[in-house]
Amino acid sequence: MSGATASVAGTANETALPAGSGLRIGTVGVVGSGTMGRGIAESCLRAGLNVVLHDASARALAGARSHIGTAVQRSVDKGQVPAEQAAGWLAALETAADMSGLSGCDLAIEAVPEVPEIKLHVLARLAACMREEAVIASNTSSIPITRLAAGVQDTSRFLGLHFFNPVPRMALVEVIPTVLTSDATTHAIELFVGEQLHKTALTVPDRPGFAVNALLIPYLLSAARMLDSGYATAESIDRGMKLGCGHPIGPLELCDFIGLDVVCHVADAVYAESRDPACIVPNNLRRLVEAGRLGRKTGRGFYSHRATPA
Repeated sequence: MSGATASVAGTANETALPAGSGLRIGTVGVVGSGTMGRGIAESCLRAGLNVVLHDASARALAGARSHIGTAVQRSVDKGQVPAEQAAGWLAALETAADMSGLSGCDLAIEAVPEVPEIKLHVLARLAACMREEAVIASNTSSIPITRLAAGVQDTSRFLGLHFFNPVPRMALVEVIPTVLTSDATTHAIELFVGEQLHKTALTVPDRPGFAVNALLIPYLLSAARMLDSGYATAESIDRGMKLGCGHPIGPLELCDFIGLDVVCHVADAVYAESRDPACIVPNNLRRLVEAGRLGRKTGRGFYSHRATPA
């Protein structure tokens, strides 16, 4: 079913902005139905919120609905949630072929590709659709939030929300206010993340890589440099970090999971802002991306992920 759902006022699962702000978060709009967008939508549904999911592609919207339905059914099959509750979650999901379908939402989260020009264009269109009291957020792992604020009219109600993949399973969300974001908006979104999504909100300033990627990217690139220099094999590097440091996954395995192209893109974005030499992409990683070896999603990256024939 298409179209926006009006905010359900007075429900138990709403988060209110501090007194005088006039906003209660009951309905969340998500722009973009790719991996991150549908993951954010699923997390909001599981939190008991109404969700309006928009994508310019009807096929992408249908695929996202199917993906979410499969994930929710898996929870039912495992006995994690009752079938009635799962059905209620799916009934709270609406899709909108036009962005104006998000006009009744209390919070809209932009989750389109990590290209500044695309995000600015989408944010400008989104801001023109939303009510004055609604909050608009951008899900980005590397683009400065202050730069993206140029796409909205009321910068006091705009901030960054960095979700991690896979969104339904990852417990952290970085909340990135700018110097223009109001304290009331920041506080409301911290409550939304913590009390409604049941995730940990890590509020960080608008700096290159925010907090997590500012630490993670140099670590991943350092592992790639070790491999590039012949210091150790990929297997040895990953085994060393897992067995020696207690990491659940090695750095090169993690690169393959994230996507080598994504690692390069984030590293380039952080380097452009910080000029930190630790964020310069090493040659072997860049060549793998140019060769189309992007990790798990293409079947091969630092490792082969293709099934071995029986």
